[in-house]
Amino acid sequence: MRAYIKGLGTFVPSRVVTNADLAEKMDTSDEWIRQRTGIVERRYVEEGTASSDLGCAATKAAAEDAGIALEEIDFIILATLSPDRFFPGTACYMQAKLGLPGVPALDIRQQCTGFVYGLTLAESLVRSGGYRNILLVGAEVHSHSLDFTTRGRDVAVLFGDGAGAAIVSPLEDGSERGILAHALHADGRFAEKLCIHGWDISRDPYMTAEDIEAGEQYPKMEGRYVFKEAVTRVPQVIHEVLAKTGHSVADLDLLVPHQANLRINEAVAKQIGIDPAKVVNNIQRFGNTTAASIALALADARAQDRLHPGDLVCLAALGSGFTWGALTLRW
Repeated sequence: MRAYIKGLGTFVPSRVVTNADLAEKMDTSDEWIRQRTGIVERRYVEEGTASSDLGCAATKAAAEDAGIALEEIDFIILATLSPDRFFPGTACYMQAKLGLPGVPALDIRQQCTGFVYGLTLAESLVRSGGYRNILLVGAEVHSHSLDFTTRGRDVAVLFGDGAGAAIVSPLEDGSERGILAHALHADGRFAEKLCIHGWDISRDPYMTAEDIEAGEQYPKMEGRYVFKEAVTRVPQVIHEVLAKTGHSVADLDLLVPHQANLRINEAVAKQIGIDPAKVVNNIQRFGNTTAASIALALADARAQDRLHPGDLVCLAALGSGFTWGALTLRW
């Protein structure tokens, strides 16, 4: 039984934050950010808005797109690195807000690779025969946990808030649509290259006043190292997943990479030899929305008439952990 994306929905906050806005808070400039990341603007939530709120809005759009009622959702998977609370899982908060008591709700924490991991999990659940409308959400509120000083600029300029959702269901029309193959990887030896150091549950307390004074509650990244890993591992996993179904890069109609850095995506496209016109990039408008980014990019491609029935599409990402993976589907 093949699984396919039955509906797709997104939500981004209305508040637009430009590079010039950030330059008022830290030693940076529009030119500096554009040259290094390709980002022009991003969206930030208002105070009091959580990842579950964005996820609910994207869910409603996805359900409408799929032509189902919210009550028909029978499993919830939420990918996020910005949970509403340390615990319980944010999927439970979102489930309550959607009015779906009793529906199983699962958080996954694969960061930027979350949507690819989540689609793989959803496909497996569909194949088990037990579920018909699985909700997969990637939702992030980064803006409440960034260091908006010159000390934190290398990370702070990258991220934006947003959510994307998909309804994953069994394909019943006998067509060749749906998820074809996946390839997932992780290597925890590099976890410290991109993480928040201050949250350390092996200590009591797990975050100290000294940590906060040093800014350890904010994400830290070895940017050059992450860039190098991304432009090495993402091309490898794209070739790996295509080989599983006997396809090559030449067969692809669309590549939808995670939106971490426009320069990474340009380097990946060059390495695998794909026409840049077949690569979806919208980081310029939204920044890095982590687990939401692939869904946002996929929805953009459809809205721009770049995604058509029968197209062979590859989704690919690398995130902290490190985690990385790719998935192919026939739209």
